[in-house]
Amino acid sequence: MAEQSTPRTDHGPDEQHRRGAGVDDATVEALGKLSEALEVVEHARGLLYGFHRLTGTADLALDDAVRLFREAGHHEMAERVETEVLGRNVIRGRWTFQIVEDYDDNYYAAFKAVERDARQELADGKRHLYEAEMKEARRTHGRRHHEALPPEDESAGRSSGSA
Repeated sequence: MAEQSTPRTDHGPDEQHRRGAGVDDATVEALGKLSEALEVVEHARGLLYGFHRLTGTADLALDDAVRLFREAGHHEMAERVETEVLGRNVIRGRWTFQIVEDYDDNYYAAFKAVERDARQELADGKRHLYEAEMKEARRTHGRRHHEALPPEDESAGRSSGSA
């Protein structure tokens, strides 16, 4: 069955996702690429936290392995696991929490600050202008499920008299 058109008027993105005067295409594209790069960093950060969690879970499971080896009479193997692997640094001098902290403090924080400052300086702090414009260009105006905004947000974006 074909989708029905929505009966209401559809006015495009809200003010927060509309470029301001003087913001040109090249700037929107550059900010979009910076945002894209930040999204990759966010994903990498999530994977790093996953690595941290999985490595910690494995280290805690070693407690059970040591106990079970001892119960099975394999004291030398229990001792080897306990002294060679349990609590071992994953890289020289560091556990995973230290890797995560260093990443957050020395790379992630700087990346976030540069991205935020670029948006503030060049686009009045507005986020996702590139994506908002892409959505506007790709959606079918007036078609159900192609609305510019959720129904409860449509009037909020125009309360200042903007179209």
